[in-house]
Amino acid sequence: QVQLVESGGGLVQAGGSLRLSCAASGRAFSNTAMGWFRQAPGKEREFVATISGFVGNPYYADSVKGRFTISRDNAKNTVYLQMSTLKPEDTAVYYCAARGQGYIDVAFAQANYRYWGQGTQVTVSS
Repeated sequence: QVQLVESGGGLVQAGGSLRLSCAASGRAFSNTAMGWFRQAPGKEREFVATISGFVGNPYYADSVKGRFTISRDNAKNTVYLQMSTLKPEDTAVYYCAARGQGYIDVAFAQANYRYWGQGTQVTVSS
């Protein structure tokens, strides 16, 4: 069983930055791919970024490429999402997700993630 707890959300002006953190409990964090998703009001939850297990290869949605950076610290069982040059359209609840032990490869679909955090609100004002 893996529990995920996000933190770092808040209110920021357009052009600003935030760093989200996702702390994972449980064993074998390093051998699971992790992902960030977001859900804006009235919209479906969408993929933001993912990072593979072990070596940590990152992949991004086109909408955030060049502005967001996903990283992981396996010693701390934590994955991060550094968000820069934020735009009002980045406003959403951001969710951290884990594929599960042994699933090292990245995935872009929500159905491939077994564990989810409770979400953290990010609001970008114009």
